[in-house]
Amino acid sequence: MIFDITFPSCYKLSMEKKTLRSDIMLILTSAIWGFAFVAQLKGMEYIGPYLYNGIRFAIGSISLLPLIYFLNRKKPVETKNHLLDRKGVFLAGLLSGTVLFLGASLQQVGLQYTTAGKAGFITGLYVILVPILGILLKHRTGLPTWVGAFFAAIGLYLISVKGGFQIGKGDLLILACSLFFAIHVLTIDHFSKKIEPVKLASIQFAWCSLFSLIVAIVKEPILLNSIIDATVPILYGGLGSVGTAYTLQVIAQKDAPPAHSAIIMSLESVFAVIGGIIFLSEGMTARGIVGCSLMLIGMLASQWDVIFKDSRKKFKKLQI
Repeated sequence: MIFDITFPSCYKLSMEKKTLRSDIMLILTSAIWGFAFVAQLKGMEYIGPYLYNGIRFAIGSISLLPLIYFLNRKKPVETKNHLLDRKGVFLAGLLSGTVLFLGASLQQVGLQYTTAGKAGFITGLYVILVPILGILLKHRTGLPTWVGAFFAAIGLYLISVKGGFQIGKGDLLILACSLFFAIHVLTIDHFSKKIEPVKLASIQFAWCSLFSLIVAIVKEPILLNSIIDATVPILYGGLGSVGTAYTLQVIAQKDAPPAHSAIIMSLESVFAVIGGIIFLSEGMTARGIVGCSLMLIGMLASQWDVIFKDSRKKFKKLQI
């Protein structure tokens, strides 16, 4: 009888500690990604968008190599038998890297014509677009997704659409980037079951870097002094946004349900607004604040069915 009472309490305490640690890591991840919009804008004060992406994704790819080495040492040998061969890994990395290049390029170019805060919220629409695009793959899409899409659409209208029902050039590019990021999530979802996720991330970052540098050589001036001047934004984008934040996400999601993680990481949009206000002196009208709030509500609403399911499972588990 004593065992029956004591075990659940210890188990619950252990789970609460792990959840708290995961939540802190995910909040830090969201903050790093949100403030990255500021770094991306600052970096383009010195170099072009493609050169910036090319260098930061190269740094990000290299920064994940120690994590890949560590995970390979920890992973049992027998699990490696289910992975793709080298040709499959090459093609998976190429495809995901190509989609990432298109999304990242649209975002980086679009940032030249809009604010960091607005870009953060519009980019976050991929949370809603993923399940909607999943319909094409015969994935089930519930009512919460459509409710979330409704709120997000109204929010997008309030912050982006101007007189004459015209959407700003930068907002339109960021919206297109959100679509490619949604496709990228589905692509990663497909290949991550066959390739170690961190290894796939490093490979796709390398491809994205290569494509970006090729475009930069053709379209943009490449000056060493300019690159040196952009060192801090580049390092933040590569080591911070890619290397550190991605590593924190991988570690945190071991103890956090996917929907729980998605909610916290959607705060990236909020941190993007905070970063824009603090570092770039960006302002936001009452209309913009309402629009951003509706978009955040939409992102959270789209995850409601999964949140409820995960919470119910977690509650039952704690009662064992």
